Amino acid sequence: MTFDPGTPPAAAATDDHVLATWLAEAAGRRLLEVRTEGLEGKELKDAGDAAAHDLLMALLAEHRPGDAVLSEEGKDDKARLEASRVWIVDPLDGTREFSEPPRDDWAVHVALWQDGELTVGAVAQPALGETFNTGQVPVVPPRTSERPRIAVSRSRPPAFVNALAEEIGAELVPMGSAGVKMMSVVRDVTDAYVHAGGQYEWDSAAPVAVAAAAGLFTSRVDGTPLRYNQEDVYLPDLIVCRPELAERIVAFVKEHGTEA
Repeated sequence: MTFDPGTPPAAAATDDHVLATWLAEAAGRRLLEVRTEGLEGKELKDAGDAAAHDLLMALLAEHRPGDAVLSEEGKDDKARLEASRVWIVDPLDGTREFSEPPRDDWAVHVALWQDGELTVGAVAQPALGETFNTGQVPVVPPRTSERPRIAVSRSRPPAFVNALAEEIGAELVPMGSAGVKMMSVVRDVTDAYVHAGGQYEWDSAAPVAVAAAAGLFTSRVDGTPLRYNQEDVYLPDLIVCRPELAERIVAFVKEHGTEA
């Protein structure tokens, strides 16, 4: 049976925010379908990665044929370095969590880099039925926790984050996908996500675009700007946090590093 993504909203023809949101949601529906096909473990992970990638590539070729694409699951065509518009996508962020139904902490990332800046982002969390995007910028709720909360990997939290949490009196909140962690700050589930130790542009482009649009602080761990559509797509560290925590977090990293 062939998956039918449906027809994008009419506004998607000219509005990149609308298109990114529709693309992320369509890929999310495809992934939910893959989850019902009786696969488990590595087979389910591989099938999800391939299905979401193939769908996004086909839809971008149809609806934005002149744009370049950088996808986690695709070959990196360096022609993107000469392009003024590059879609940066992670068809399935949080593959491990996706392969463990009914976990919901996995996501689809669709971002647009344009002339040096991220201009568009959509992060779909299909199992939650939510999509955070730059077309309808989310409003970050007032902080509801007295202690700062830091999102960390449930499987491999960086050791230095434990020291950071102790320094600023924070509690750690384990969860899956990088995108889910960044959106947890947008949602007031946490107050910061601080990561070092290995990520690529597709892991963070869309959620950083959404977080920045929502007024959150985003940077490398040393406080320098996050750069996208670089020749080397390795982007190993970042901070996404409420603005009032940024100075303390950056100062801690500058003093202690990320090897603790």
